[in-house]
Amino acid sequence: MSAFRALLSVSDKSGLAEFAQRLHEASGEMIASGGTARKISDTGLPVRAVEEVTGFPEILGGRVKTLHPAIHGGILARRTSSHLDELSEHGIGQIDLVVVNLYPFQETVAQANVTLATAVEEIDIGGVALLRAAAKNHESVTVVCDPADYDWVAEAFARGGTSATERKQLALKAFRHTAEYDTAIAAYLAGQVGEEDSAPLPEHLRLDLVRVQLNRYGENPHQAGALYAYAGEEAPFTVLHGKEMSYNNWLDLDGSWQAAQDFREPTVAIIKHGNPCGLACADTLAQAYEKALASDPDSAFGGIISVNRPLDVATAKLMAELFAEVIAAPAFDEDALAVLTKKKNLRLTAPTGVKPRPLSLRSVNGGILVQELDRSELDMNPEGWRIVSRRQPTAEQLADLAFAWRVARHVKSNAIVFVKDRATVGVGAGQMSRVDSVMLAGYKAGERARDAVMASDAFFPFADGIVAAAKHGITAVVQPGGSVRDEEVIAAADELGLAMAFTGARHFRH
Repeated sequence: MSAFRALLSVSDKSGLAEFAQRLHEASGEMIASGGTARKISDTGLPVRAVEEVTGFPEILGGRVKTLHPAIHGGILARRTSSHLDELSEHGIGQIDLVVVNLYPFQETVAQANVTLATAVEEIDIGGVALLRAAAKNHESVTVVCDPADYDWVAEAFARGGTSATERKQLALKAFRHTAEYDTAIAAYLAGQVGEEDSAPLPEHLRLDLVRVQLNRYGENPHQAGALYAYAGEEAPFTVLHGKEMSYNNWLDLDGSWQAAQDFREPTVAIIKHGNPCGLACADTLAQAYEKALASDPDSAFGGIISVNRPLDVATAKLMAELFAEVIAAPAFDEDALAVLTKKKNLRLTAPTGVKPRPLSLRSVNGGILVQELDRSELDMNPEGWRIVSRRQPTAEQLADLAFAWRVARHVKSNAIVFVKDRATVGVGAGQMSRVDSVMLAGYKAGERARDAVMASDAFFPFADGIVAAAKHGITAVVQPGGSVRDEEVIAAADELGLAMAFTGARHFRH
């Protein structure tokens, strides 16, 4: 092919020597800055230093190297007679390939005890300008910001150059790269000036998401669906076995995982369509699983199961008897994997270690709703509750009420949870009327509701929910309180002989 000019200025020098060799073999004239020029020169390849082209040395300790018309003119010039004549008038040669990756700002600020001065020095200026200039003029200039593209770009130049489509794709990648870089800088500086500490919800919320899985479809076959992860991070879970996760699998996995991890004791959460159909604690995972499954075995069929301990073989053998879509655990014992991987389509997942983010984001028409996740512990300790009934709860009832109250924040409103011996026995979720949720939980529990306790995610506006619960055999209730009819509700509890505690906080989940 005809000769071309390439400018190289890279922080990450992996693959650079091999790439430079292939550009040289393709008749490329190379210009490079600082350490990049030295790296290429050390291989014995011909390379011109940037200052030789500009006639001006690096200044300010290397802060200014490539910011010069002799460089940017060669990149930004259109391949028109007027622009080329202007380059010729000023003795500037056109540049056809720009290879740049930026100072490692993200890696620097991720280190412990990094000073602001150190972070600021890792803010790339010239590199970003080069990428943007080359990407802007992608009609004529090829821009490369990722060493992973070296191989195929070198092959393209050996054949005669990149295509217009390839240059456009590389330009898009470069603009995304600089956008992610600027977002990281802005986020870091926001923390330095205290913006992120001034309120839990920042004034500006910038998202950079990368698609990590294209699902077969969304909630239904006529809807497209995919999973996106934050740029620079892995997906939150890795699939160790089984089919790819579906859109609905991801949703239910998120719900079951958060529910199981909310408890300190060995815990199993079985989720179906966004709600727990079984959630239990016990001394072992196997015992917790049996109790969770007993809560609603019909609904558990096809459910998503999460645990908060490494999954052992005894629990795995029990789980293998149920058709489940997904089983998630912090880790899997080798023998447990051997049991569960016999089920071809069962998905086994484990967290990748991505740090959970404190905010929940949900799209609405024309915008995004943002809130803090409901992780408050302020009202989870019964010692802070107010017992409002004449009857005092026993120690056993209080323990079950505490368990039920924690479960309630993982159930869609209106949420009613019946509990006995640290296990759900009936769940009423997503009903328009709170008393309907009580009746549904009672229907699910049947005789197991006798002497069980009940949690309600919000106050009872009328006494009818308490009356309905007593008919099913509930003996103790925990709820936020705060209704204008609290006295009427308390009177009903006293008349029915129920113990009742007010927490002072609600836990709606929509």
